[in-house]
Amino acid sequence: MKIEKLTENQIRITLNVDDLIKNNINLHSFMSNSLESQDFFYLILDKAEKEIGFKTDDYKLMIEALSAPGDNFILTITRLKQEQIEKKKKVQAKRKELKINDTVFVYRFKSFDDICEFVNYLKQNYLLILNNLKKSKLYKYNSDYYFVFKNNNYKTTIKEIKTIHCLFLEFSEYIHNSKVFERKLNEYGNLLIPKNAVELINKYF
Repeated sequence: MKIEKLTENQIRITLNVDDLIKNNINLHSFMSNSLESQDFFYLILDKAEKEIGFKTDDYKLMIEALSAPGDNFILTITRLKQEQIEKKKKVQAKRKELKINDTVFVYRFKSFDDICEFVNYLKQNYLLILNNLKKSKLYKYNSDYYFVFKNNNYKTTIKEIKTIHCLFLEFSEYIHNSKVFERKLNEYGNLLIPKNAVELINKYF
């Protein structure tokens, strides 16, 4: 188990299967929010408080879980102040609007450097996901960059789409009604890379 302090109110916990086994928890229990997994989570919070002073009393917590290579799991835990809670609820509600059966997904990046950082992160940690993003375009519209990912042939599984979406959200903002917005990009945006955007950025930047 590895505990990292990201900000004053956010930490990242990296777990592996051995951590689960040591605490008599199987993968199914861990993913199903069982009583055993809840006890394990409180143990993690107690350890985080002792090691890095991350106190959670009187705080609302936002927990984001993500699978990682090598049978690892990453938990990002954020302490929310009262004024942040409503804002986070709105963001979470928007994320639930992702339609897995859509064929077009558009994400907005604030800068080209953010895109390069995203692609480099995929290269180092999610090479298989990187290969699934071959049908991709890059636009510039106003001062922002827009990454368009298409899954026209449904070769990417639902699980992979969900993972891709979560990874994108670490670096960018998801554009709802992506199919409609893509038409706007085609009409008003500047098409920088017409195909294989991720592959080209990975190769030349």
